[in-house]
Amino acid sequence: MNIKMNNLDKPLFIFLLFISTILINTIASIYFNSIMLCGVLFIAFLVCIKKKYYYTLSFIILSFLFIELNNGFKIFSLTLLALFLYTFIISHIKRFMSFSLFNPYIYIFLFYFSIFLIWSVIYEINANLVIIFLINILIDFLVFGLLI
Repeated sequence: MNIKMNNLDKPLFIFLLFISTILINTIASIYFNSIMLCGVLFIAFLVCIKKKYYYTLSFIILSFLFIELNNGFKIFSLTLLALFLYTFIISHIKRFMSFSLFNPYIYIFLFYFSIFLIWSVIYEINANLVIIFLINILIDFLVFGLLI
C-alpha cells in the first residue's frame, strides 16, 4: 500500500509554518495590511481536519488567531470561516469540480475571497486593499506550489 504524504502531514512542518506565519505577518504588518500565508494555513486546516491531526490543528488555529489579532478581526473568525467553508462549501465544490490537481488553488482563492468579504464589512474597500489581496493570493499560490 503506497500512502502519499506531503509536507502538511508532518507536525514539524506545521510548527515551522506557525513560526514563519507569526514572523512574516509581524514584519509585514509594519508596512501594509498583511494576511500572508493564510491560504496555506487554510489548506493545512483542511488536511488536519480530514486526517484528524488535532494537535497540529491547534498550531493552525493559533496562527489564525495571530493573524486575526494583527489585522483587527474578531477572535476565531478565520477559524469559523475555515470550518464553514470546509463543512458547507468545499463538499459542494468537490462534487462539481473534477480538477483534483487545481482544487487546493481554488480553495485558497475561495478562502481569500471570503476574507475579503469579511474585510469589506469591517473596513472600506479601496484599490490598495484589492492589490494587497491579489499579492497575498499570488504569494500563497507560489508557496503552496513550491513547498507543499
